Amino acid sequence: MKLRIRRNSLRLRLQQSEVRTLADRGAVIDETCFGAATLRCSIERDAGITAIRADLEPNFVRIRVPEAQALRWTSTEEVGMLAEQSTPAGPLVILVEKDFQCLQPRDPALLEDDSDAYPNPNPACAP
Repeated sequence: MKLRIRRNSLRLRLQQSEVRTLADRGAVIDETCFGAATLRCSIERDAGITAIRADLEPNFVRIRVPEAQALRWTSTEEVGMLAEQSTPAGPLVILVEKDFQCLQPRDPALLEDDSDAYPNPNPACAP
């Protein structure tokens, strides 16, 4: 799972196995260790909500998606889910997307692996 935070927006990108896990198990959790502390990020199906929402807990970014919307997204060609959540600082934009393979080859030194990403639909990527 990739998490990008920019100003008042969150962008989550899930690879194919993560989308399957969200469909099958109801949640995907990833973590990054900062030494003594660990930051966790999750995306979860939730039958008790009507709109995508994000919550910040100590060391934990939690994205919740209405169950029907999550199941539709995981079982179709739909690429993304977009929502805005009201906050005192203005709207928080939340975007959840299926992760596509990069157009340019990855630098092996960055330890990034696109092997589980969705095939890029851009015709320029075709072999």
